[in-house]
Amino acid sequence: MKLFKNKTFLLFLPAAIFMIIPFYGFFHALTQSTGGEGLAHYEEILSSERFLSSVWFSIRTAGIATIISIILGLVFTKLFHPLLNNTFPRLMVWIPMLFPHFVWGYMVILILSETGWMAQTLVAAGWLGDTSNFPVWTRDPEGIGIIITYVWKEVPLVILLLFPVYASIRPEFYDLVNSLGGNAWHRFTTVDLPHLLPVLVESFLIIFSFTLAAYEVPALIGTTFPEMISVLGYEWFYGSSWDDRPLAFAAMVMTSLFLLVLTLIGYFGLSRRRWRAMRGDGA
Repeated sequence: MKLFKNKTFLLFLPAAIFMIIPFYGFFHALTQSTGGEGLAHYEEILSSERFLSSVWFSIRTAGIATIISIILGLVFTKLFHPLLNNTFPRLMVWIPMLFPHFVWGYMVILILSETGWMAQTLVAAGWLGDTSNFPVWTRDPEGIGIIITYVWKEVPLVILLLFPVYASIRPEFYDLVNSLGGNAWHRFTTVDLPHLLPVLVESFLIIFSFTLAAYEVPALIGTTFPEMISVLGYEWFYGSSWDDRPLAFAAMVMTSLFLLVLTLIGYFGLSRRRWRAMRGDGA
Protein backbone atom coordinates (compact mmCIF):
# COMPACT_ATOMS: atom_id res chain seq x y z
CA MET A 1 0.00 0.00 0.00
CA LYS A 2 2.87 2.36 0.74
CA LEU A 3 4.02 1.95 -2.88
CA PHE A 4 0.69 3.20 -4.21
CA LYS A 5 0.38 5.86 -1.51
CA ASN A 6 3.67 7.47 -2.53
CA LYS A 7 2.91 6.92 -6.22
CA THR A 8 6.35 5.41 -6.62
CA PHE A 9 4.86 2.86 -9.01
CA LEU A 10 4.45 5.65 -11.58
CA LEU A 11 8.22 5.57 -12.07
CA PHE A 12 7.92 2.00 -13.35
CA LEU A 13 5.20 2.74 -15.91
CA PRO A 14 7.52 3.67 -18.82
CA ALA A 15 9.51 0.47 -18.38
CA ALA A 16 6.35 -1.59 -17.96
CA ILE A 17 4.82 -0.16 -21.15
CA PHE A 18 8.07 -0.75 -23.00
CA MET A 19 8.00 -4.41 -21.94
CA ILE A 20 4.27 -4.99 -22.53
CA ILE A 21 4.20 -3.82 -26.17
CA PRO A 22 6.72 -6.39 -27.51
CA PHE A 23 4.96 -9.20 -25.62
CA TYR A 24 1.64 -8.13 -27.09
CA GLY A 25 3.15 -8.23 -30.58
CA PHE A 26 4.63 -11.68 -29.92
CA PHE A 27 1.37 -13.19 -28.67
CA HIS A 28 -0.55 -11.56 -31.51
CA ALA A 29 1.89 -13.12 -34.01
CA LEU A 30 1.54 -16.46 -32.21
CA THR A 31 -2.24 -16.27 -32.50
CA GLN A 32 -2.11 -15.36 -36.18
CA SER A 33 0.36 -18.15 -36.97
CA THR A 34 -1.82 -20.84 -35.36
CA GLY A 35 -5.28 -19.36 -36.07
CA GLY A 36 -7.47 -22.46 -35.94
CA GLU A 37 -5.05 -24.66 -37.87
CA GLY A 38 -2.77 -25.56 -35.01
CA LEU A 39 0.87 -26.02 -35.98
CA ALA A 40 0.17 -26.60 -39.66
CA HIS A 41 1.95 -23.41 -40.73
CA TYR A 42 5.00 -24.29 -38.62
CA GLU A 43 5.13 -27.73 -40.21
CA GLU A 44 4.88 -26.12 -43.63
CA ILE A 45 7.80 -23.72 -43.18
CA LEU A 46 9.95 -26.36 -41.50
CA SER A 47 9.53 -28.53 -44.59
CA SER A 48 10.26 -25.61 -46.93
CA GLU A 49 13.72 -25.66 -48.49
CA ARG A 50 13.50 -21.91 -49.02
CA PHE A 51 12.85 -21.27 -45.33
CA LEU A 52 15.58 -23.63 -44.12
CA SER A 53 18.08 -22.06 -46.53
CA SER A 54 17.07 -18.63 -45.26
CA VAL A 55 17.52 -19.72 -41.62
CA TRP A 56 21.01 -21.10 -42.25
CA PHE A 57 22.02 -18.05 -44.32
CA SER A 58 20.70 -15.68 -41.63
CA ILE A 59 22.41 -17.44 -38.72
CA ARG A 60 25.69 -17.75 -40.62
CA THR A 61 25.70 -14.14 -41.80
CA ALA A 62 24.66 -12.71 -38.43
CA GLY A 63 27.13 -14.95 -36.59
CA ILE A 64 30.10 -14.01 -38.79
CA ALA A 65 29.29 -10.30 -38.62
CA THR A 66 28.89 -10.46 -34.85
CA ILE A 67 32.09 -12.39 -34.19
CA ILE A 68 34.18 -10.16 -36.45
CA SER A 69 32.69 -7.03 -34.85
CA ILE A 70 33.48 -8.27 -31.34
CA ILE A 71 37.03 -9.32 -32.24
CA LEU A 72 37.84 -6.02 -33.97
CA GLY A 73 36.19 -3.98 -31.21
CA LEU A 74 38.05 -5.93 -28.52
CA VAL A 75 41.43 -5.55 -30.24
CA PHE A 76 40.88 -1.84 -30.87
CA THR A 77 39.77 -1.19 -27.29
CA LYS A 78 42.64 -3.22 -25.88
CA LEU A 79 45.25 -1.33 -27.90
CA PHE A 80 43.85 2.20 -27.80
CA HIS A 81 41.71 2.51 -24.68
CA PRO A 82 44.16 4.99 -23.08
CA LEU A 83 43.58 7.33 -26.05
CA LEU A 84 39.81 7.03 -25.63
CA ASN A 85 40.07 8.89 -22.35
CA ASN A 86 40.39 12.01 -24.51
CA THR A 87 37.20 13.48 -25.93
CA PHE A 88 38.22 13.92 -29.57
CA PRO A 89 39.41 10.33 -30.24
CA ARG A 90 36.32 8.99 -28.48
CA LEU A 91 34.01 11.10 -30.64
CA MET A 92 35.81 10.01 -33.82
CA VAL A 93 35.29 6.36 -32.93
CA TRP A 94 31.61 6.77 -32.11
CA ILE A 95 30.61 8.97 -35.07
CA PRO A 96 29.40 5.93 -37.11
CA MET A 97 26.80 5.28 -34.42
CA LEU A 98 25.06 8.54 -35.33
CA PHE A 99 23.97 7.22 -38.73
CA PRO A 100 21.32 4.55 -39.39
CA HIS A 101 22.29 1.17 -40.75
CA PHE A 102 20.82 1.79 -44.20
CA VAL A 103 23.15 4.79 -44.60
CA TRP A 104 26.15 2.49 -44.16
CA GLY A 105 24.49 0.06 -46.55
CA TYR A 106 24.42 2.77 -49.21
CA MET A 107 28.05 3.60 -48.41
CA VAL A 108 29.02 -0.03 -48.99
CA ILE A 109 27.23 0.05 -52.36
CA LEU A 110 28.94 3.31 -53.35
CA ILE A 111 32.39 2.06 -52.35
CA LEU A 112 32.43 -1.71 -52.89
CA SER A 113 29.93 -2.45 -55.65
CA GLU A 114 31.11 -3.46 -59.13
CA THR A 115 30.64 0.15 -60.30
CA GLY A 116 31.64 1.77 -57.01
CA TRP A 117 34.48 4.07 -56.12
CA MET A 118 37.01 1.34 -55.40
CA ALA A 119 36.36 -0.48 -58.69
CA GLN A 120 36.57 2.73 -60.69
CA THR A 121 39.76 3.73 -58.87
CA LEU A 122 41.40 0.38 -59.66
CA VAL A 123 40.36 0.68 -63.31
CA ALA A 124 41.70 4.24 -63.52
CA ALA A 125 44.99 3.10 -61.97
CA GLY A 126 45.27 0.33 -64.56
CA TRP A 127 45.06 -2.50 -62.01
CA LEU A 128 41.75 -3.73 -63.44
CA GLY A 129 40.80 -3.98 -67.09
CA ASP A 130 37.10 -3.39 -66.43
CA THR A 131 34.79 -2.84 -63.48
CA SER A 132 33.16 -6.21 -64.23
CA ASN A 133 36.37 -7.86 -63.01
CA PHE A 134 35.90 -6.39 -59.54
CA PRO A 135 34.86 -8.98 -56.91
CA VAL A 136 31.14 -9.20 -56.16
CA TRP A 137 30.84 -7.88 -52.61
CA THR A 138 27.29 -6.50 -52.74
CA ARG A 139 24.10 -8.43 -53.54
CA ASP A 140 26.20 -11.57 -53.39
CA PRO A 141 24.97 -15.03 -52.33
CA GLU A 142 27.57 -15.21 -49.54
CA GLY A 143 26.28 -12.10 -47.76
CA ILE A 144 29.67 -10.36 -47.85
CA GLY A 145 28.13 -6.90 -48.31
CA ILE A 146 25.76 -7.47 -45.39
CA ILE A 147 28.62 -8.63 -43.17
CA ILE A 148 30.81 -5.64 -44.10
CA THR A 149 27.98 -3.21 -43.38
CA TYR A 150 27.21 -4.60 -39.94
CA VAL A 151 30.88 -4.91 -38.98
CA TRP A 152 31.43 -1.29 -40.01
CA LYS A 153 28.45 -0.20 -37.94
CA GLU A 154 28.76 -2.43 -34.87
CA VAL A 155 32.49 -2.16 -34.06
CA PRO A 156 31.96 1.30 -32.49
CA LEU A 157 29.17 -0.19 -30.35
CA VAL A 158 31.52 -2.90 -29.09
CA ILE A 159 34.12 -0.24 -28.27
CA LEU A 160 31.46 1.77 -26.44
CA LEU A 161 30.54 -1.25 -24.31
CA LEU A 162 34.09 -2.43 -23.61
CA PHE A 163 35.79 0.89 -22.94
CA PRO A 164 34.26 1.43 -19.44
CA VAL A 165 35.41 -2.07 -18.47
CA TYR A 166 39.00 -1.40 -19.49
CA ALA A 167 38.85 1.98 -17.77
CA SER A 168 37.85 0.25 -14.52
CA ILE A 169 40.64 -2.37 -14.51
CA ARG A 170 43.34 -1.43 -12.02
CA PRO A 171 46.94 -1.39 -13.37
CA GLU A 172 48.07 -3.26 -10.25
CA PHE A 173 46.45 -6.41 -11.61
CA TYR A 174 48.76 -6.36 -14.62
CA ASP A 175 51.75 -5.66 -12.39
CA LEU A 176 50.90 -8.73 -10.33
CA VAL A 177 50.80 -10.96 -13.42
CA ASN A 178 54.12 -9.49 -14.60
CA SER A 179 55.75 -10.10 -11.24
CA LEU A 180 54.73 -13.77 -11.49
CA GLY A 181 56.37 -14.11 -14.90
CA GLY A 182 53.21 -13.82 -17.00
CA ASN A 183 53.16 -12.65 -20.60
CA ALA A 184 50.59 -10.73 -22.65
CA TRP A 185 48.38 -13.81 -23.05
CA HIS A 186 48.38 -14.42 -19.30
CA ARG A 187 47.47 -10.78 -18.68
CA PHE A 188 44.53 -11.11 -21.05
CA THR A 189 43.20 -14.42 -19.72
CA THR A 190 43.66 -13.69 -16.01
CA VAL A 191 42.89 -9.97 -15.86
CA ASP A 192 41.01 -8.82 -18.96
CA LEU A 193 38.81 -11.80 -19.74
CA PRO A 194 37.13 -12.21 -16.32
CA HIS A 195 36.15 -8.53 -16.43
CA LEU A 196 35.17 -8.56 -20.10
CA LEU A 197 33.27 -11.84 -20.37
CA PRO A 198 29.85 -10.58 -19.19
CA VAL A 199 30.06 -7.58 -21.52
CA LEU A 200 31.27 -9.75 -24.40
CA VAL A 201 28.32 -12.10 -23.98
CA GLU A 202 25.89 -9.19 -23.78
CA SER A 203 27.48 -7.57 -26.84
CA PHE A 204 27.18 -10.82 -28.78
CA LEU A 205 23.51 -11.20 -27.89
CA ILE A 206 22.68 -7.59 -28.76
CA ILE A 207 24.50 -7.53 -32.10
CA PHE A 208 23.52 -11.05 -33.17
CA SER A 209 19.83 -10.52 -32.32
CA PHE A 210 19.68 -7.23 -34.18
CA THR A 211 21.57 -8.52 -37.21
CA LEU A 212 19.50 -11.68 -37.44
CA ALA A 213 16.17 -9.85 -37.38
CA ALA A 214 17.05 -6.57 -39.15
CA TYR A 215 15.46 -5.85 -42.51
CA GLU A 216 16.81 -2.70 -44.14
CA VAL A 217 20.42 -3.74 -44.89
CA PRO A 218 19.59 -7.25 -46.23
CA ALA A 219 16.81 -5.78 -48.36
CA LEU A 220 19.17 -3.13 -49.71
CA ILE A 221 22.30 -5.14 -50.52
CA GLY A 222 21.19 -8.77 -50.18
CA THR A 223 20.19 -11.29 -52.85
CA THR A 224 16.78 -12.75 -53.58
CA PHE A 225 18.05 -16.24 -52.71
CA PRO A 226 19.12 -17.07 -50.16
CA GLU A 227 17.65 -14.13 -48.29
CA MET A 228 17.74 -13.16 -44.64
CA ILE A 229 14.77 -14.43 -42.68
CA SER A 230 13.51 -10.89 -42.13
CA VAL A 231 13.32 -10.32 -45.90
CA LEU A 232 11.57 -13.64 -46.41
CA GLY A 233 9.04 -12.81 -43.69
CA TYR A 234 8.41 -9.41 -45.28
CA GLU A 235 7.80 -11.03 -48.66
CA TRP A 236 5.38 -13.52 -47.15
CA PHE A 237 3.51 -10.81 -45.26
CA TYR A 238 3.22 -8.28 -48.10
CA GLY A 239 3.15 -10.77 -50.95
CA SER A 240 0.33 -11.28 -53.39
CA SER A 241 -1.15 -14.25 -51.51
CA TRP A 242 -2.94 -13.72 -48.21
CA ASP A 243 -2.37 -17.40 -47.43
CA ASP A 244 1.33 -16.64 -46.88
CA ARG A 245 0.75 -14.18 -44.05
CA PRO A 246 0.51 -16.85 -41.33
CA LEU A 247 3.85 -18.17 -42.61
CA ALA A 248 5.40 -14.76 -41.97
CA PHE A 249 4.06 -14.75 -38.41
CA ALA A 250 5.30 -18.31 -37.85
CA ALA A 251 8.78 -17.41 -39.12
CA MET A 252 8.99 -14.41 -36.80
CA VAL A 253 7.70 -16.39 -33.80
CA MET A 254 10.35 -19.05 -34.38
CA THR A 255 13.02 -16.36 -34.71
CA SER A 256 11.89 -14.75 -31.45
CA LEU A 257 11.90 -18.08 -29.62
CA PHE A 258 15.36 -18.89 -30.94
CA LEU A 259 16.73 -15.56 -29.72
CA LEU A 260 14.95 -16.00 -26.38
CA VAL A 261 16.56 -19.41 -25.86
CA LEU A 262 19.95 -18.02 -26.86
CA THR A 263 19.54 -15.17 -24.38
CA LEU A 264 18.55 -17.53 -21.58
CA ILE A 265 21.59 -19.70 -22.29
CA GLY A 266 23.83 -16.65 -22.06
CA TYR A 267 22.12 -15.42 -18.89
CA PHE A 268 22.25 -18.72 -17.03
CA GLY A 269 25.80 -19.34 -18.23
CA LEU A 270 26.95 -16.03 -16.76
CA SER A 271 24.91 -16.60 -13.59
CA ARG A 272 26.51 -20.01 -13.10
CA ARG A 273 29.95 -18.50 -13.60
CA ARG A 274 29.24 -15.80 -11.01
CA TRP A 275 27.96 -18.43 -8.58
CA ARG A 276 31.13 -20.48 -9.01
CA ALA A 277 33.24 -17.36 -8.48
CA MET A 278 31.37 -16.59 -5.27
CA ARG A 279 31.97 -20.14 -4.03
CA GLY A 280 35.66 -19.66 -4.71
CA ASP A 281 36.48 -23.30 -5.39
CA GLY A 282 35.95 -23.24 -9.18
CA ALA A 283 34.19 -26.63 -9.02
